[in-house]
Amino acid sequence: MRAPLPAAICGLGIAQIISWGSLYYAIAVLGGSIERDLGIGTTLLFASFTLSLLISGIAAPMVGRLMDAYGARAVLCAGSAMGMIALLLLAAASGPLSLFLGATAAGLAMAACLYDAGFMALNQIAGDAYRKAVTGLTLFGGFASTVFWPVSQFLLGALGWRYTLACYAALQLLVCLPLHAVLLPSGAGAGKSRRPETQLPDALPDTFWLAAAFALASFVLSVLSVHLIGIFQSAGIAANQAVFVASLVGPMQVLGRLLELAVGNKMRAVSVGAVAFICMSMALAAVFLLQGPSPLIFVVAVLYGVSNGLMTIVRGVVPAELYGRQNYAALLGHMARPAFIARALAPFAFPAALATMGRSTAIFALALIAVLACWVYWLAIGKARRAVPK
Repeated sequence: MRAPLPAAICGLGIAQIISWGSLYYAIAVLGGSIERDLGIGTTLLFASFTLSLLISGIAAPMVGRLMDAYGARAVLCAGSAMGMIALLLLAAASGPLSLFLGATAAGLAMAACLYDAGFMALNQIAGDAYRKAVTGLTLFGGFASTVFWPVSQFLLGALGWRYTLACYAALQLLVCLPLHAVLLPSGAGAGKSRRPETQLPDALPDTFWLAAAFALASFVLSVLSVHLIGIFQSAGIAANQAVFVASLVGPMQVLGRLLELAVGNKMRAVSVGAVAFICMSMALAAVFLLQGPSPLIFVVAVLYGVSNGLMTIVRGVVPAELYGRQNYAALLGHMARPAFIARALAPFAFPAALATMGRSTAIFALALIAVLACWVYWLAIGKARRAVPK
């Protein structure tokens, strides 16, 4: 018997909070202690994190194919099990080699239990409510850092980083895995589409441009997520004000997702995507113009937060609107790979650009990438519309 959709969304949402919090966000709090105990530098630690993201991108198409073949329950349960193994490996790390082994396992787990896998699962169970279901799931996921940063800080002080990661491994086993096992169907399924279905091999030429747009956007948004406070400070903003304004990004993400939930029946997904890409470009323009303390800093936080919040939803629902939902898990997995790789490279590429180009030129180049992403997005929409059979 299939669980009611609201219960499935809530259960998947709780699992998303735990998975994002333990596999993605915890390193921001635990990283310093891990470096000291293992005798490694920050560069090596975050190189392992980059490896996790690269592995998740490489594995994403395989996860999509497995989802279509075996169903959501098998894949997400395997993702939770892999998440447990990865966190235990990281907790037991004694040096760079074992750290990178744990990071590799974490990358596989990310591919099988974070947003993209969740969207694939919703495609199999949500039917015509797929778009609202995606928005609901991202509302839960938006609280991952809010919950796990303070929890990680508390557990670090009480137990140390190794036992903190072991506790998170237990959450994967005792909470995430049972939720996935109980709430998701055992067999493969597919949602219904409002337009003629496009088989995956025929859709691939269309998806190149949309995947490119999402990859460019992921690069820009990843740079901002990692370096926003530093960018503010380099513009002459005091550290405490920079941190305060950056902390507003999270609530703005939730606001963007709530707005999408409110207008979802009135706007096409591709139109919501246009809003997300335009807000991203405007945020970068505001960053480029920012010099010293100014109300413009709040404009950056609002535009970036809304864009980032909407973009997560857009990645899950625009391909369904353009290409249909036949073989949708495989399609999402194929499109996720370049976005994951861009997200992995961005935190290292931007400091290199700062060092070689200077602040103004580097931010201007980032703004040009954002504008390019907008143009590629509209190119993708036009190509997909022209490809629809008359």
